[in-house]
Amino acid sequence: MNTLATRFYLAAGIFALCGMVWGIQMSATGDHSLSPAHGHLNLIGFVAMAVFGTYYALVPSAAASKLGSAHFGLAIVSVVVLIPGIARAISEQGEALAKIGSILAVLSMLLFVVVMIRHRKPV
Repeated sequence: MNTLATRFYLAAGIFALCGMVWGIQMSATGDHSLSPAHGHLNLIGFVAMAVFGTYYALVPSAAASKLGSAHFGLAIVSVVVLIPGIARAISEQGEALAKIGSILAVLSMLLFVVVMIRHRKPV
């Protein structure tokens, strides 16, 4: 497996572990107020990273591209900014971080679509 796919899978695993620990903490305390942030961590942090990793494992030319590497960086930053941003917004500490993280997440997905278009195989 190529390095980029491995990095996405590793990130997915780390985000999944964080989500699991956070879920256990919410269950233990009975405080589920941040569950929307928890859900986004699991969906974007784990599921999306795993999907990205699978694509890059199956399409090595995309994994070897500069856009693929840029996509990894943008995807990671989007999760790292978005999840605390959602938590802050829920806690009424401001929405700016959530808005920035949301924009970064959309840009990350847009970049992924560009990578897929550029590296599509002819039918």
